[in-house]
Amino acid sequence: MYAIVETGGKQYKVSKGDVITVEKLDAEAGSEVALDKVLLVHNGSELKVGTPLVSGAKVTAKVLGHGKGKKILVFKFKAKKNYRRRRGHRQPFTKLMIQEIEA
Repeated sequence: MYAIVETGGKQYKVSKGDVITVEKLDAEAGSEVALDKVLLVHNGSELKVGTPLVSGAKVTAKVLGHGKGKKILVFKFKAKKNYRRRRGHRQPFTKLMIQEIEA
């Protein structure tokens, strides 16, 4: 059984026991989060596709922790003008463990 959920403007294919990294959520580590934006649910024989969401479906996940991603460098410059700016960015994330898919 798997589902496709949307969180943080991105879509993820999840099944029970999966560990996924999503955009940062406001939840404490160890708490449970319900992902309500379920776009598709497949349970072996039946496929439910939402228009745009599957009604009554939700995915329950446990928050394992928060962190920051790998650093990326943002470098701007203008040719022949002696203008250079270097800046780093680390995107915050939340690590989730999928516990249950309800359809």
